Amino acid sequence: MTPLDGIRILSLESFGAGPYGTMMLADLGAEVIKIENPATGGDASRSIGPHFLGEGDSQYAQSFNLNKRSVALDLSRPEDRADFLALVETADAVVNNLRGDLPKKLGIDYASLSAINPAIVCVHISAYGRDNERAAWPGYDFLAQAEAGLMSMTGEPDGPPARIGLSMIDYMTGITGMVGLLGCLIRARATGRGCDVDTSLFEVATHQHAYSATWFLNTGTMPQRLPRGAHGSVAPVQSVRTQDGWIYVMCMKEKFWRILCERIERPDLLSDPRFATQEGRRQNRAALTDELDATMTTRTTREWLSVLTGAIPAAPIYNVAEAFANPFMQKTGMVTSVRHPHADALKVLSCPLKIDGVRPAKSACASLGADNDSLLAPLHRREEARHEA
Repeated sequence: MTPLDGIRILSLESFGAGPYGTMMLADLGAEVIKIENPATGGDASRSIGPHFLGEGDSQYAQSFNLNKRSVALDLSRPEDRADFLALVETADAVVNNLRGDLPKKLGIDYASLSAINPAIVCVHISAYGRDNERAAWPGYDFLAQAEAGLMSMTGEPDGPPARIGLSMIDYMTGITGMVGLLGCLIRARATGRGCDVDTSLFEVATHQHAYSATWFLNTGTMPQRLPRGAHGSVAPVQSVRTQDGWIYVMCMKEKFWRILCERIERPDLLSDPRFATQEGRRQNRAALTDELDATMTTRTTREWLSVLTGAIPAAPIYNVAEAFANPFMQKTGMVTSVRHPHADALKVLSCPLKIDGVRPAKSACASLGADNDSLLAPLHRREEARHEA
């Protein structure tokens, strides 16, 4: 049995944050049912190109929605609203990643649904939250990165602020919402009472500052962009040039600094007064970078990795093609394939969790409304039986 077998989650979701989070629960065995409006083509990600899977589906959408079912309902239509409420009666949670003012308007918050199912957990993932003057504002990952200060910390010092390469705030917000969902679901099963759970892109982006926020709030220390993606406190923790590319080295402990100098045959760096202490290496980071580059550009990335890996924390800096060609990537099993009506072997990423040493199985997300008959017909029969009784 998968860990979340028997849990039913209804999700009004699109794009990244909500779908990424609920996909993790679907991987773990929860029945995740996408409630999609047929009037608008369902989840907007179904129309995101450039790589489509027939009409009404895309590789983008499948990336966030594996192992999910789909019911097409327009909640503005009374008959569809009735079907939705019938599903709510059978569900454990309702998730949305809509604009903050919409859950109340659509009647998908706890106040609206608790009379039907007192134990329902309603998870709201929005851009800025539901309880402030920005509730009606649209928002996206990159805006949260910008305003929360993360872009100011990303990139080279002499370049413009840069966003993180992927929508990591979307993904982190989705996972944060699911942690809240699972925690409150445990309470709901014990007490019979559900609740609203809120998180937002802005709040999660702010939370990612972690120790840098603690330092700033208590000492006024401003985080600075450093060359080579270096760590602010410890050196050398940065990218270093090789003859044909780059390696990222992390001498987070003094012993790793000593091993690095030994492995690259530069014992003189250990006796250099500029680099004798962690504080010295941090203050003389530019000179240290020059010394490391001078030595490590004499050999290839592969040659250096054969010397360094396993001895100190070090990794090659790959592009995407190189990353997926990496033999270790193949060994981890992080790439699998699923059958799809328009792709017999659609390659997708595996779940990054293992249960008893086994990764959860993957299947393609259902097409828009594909599960209407199988999921709604039993509810209609149940309602008919109630009327007859």
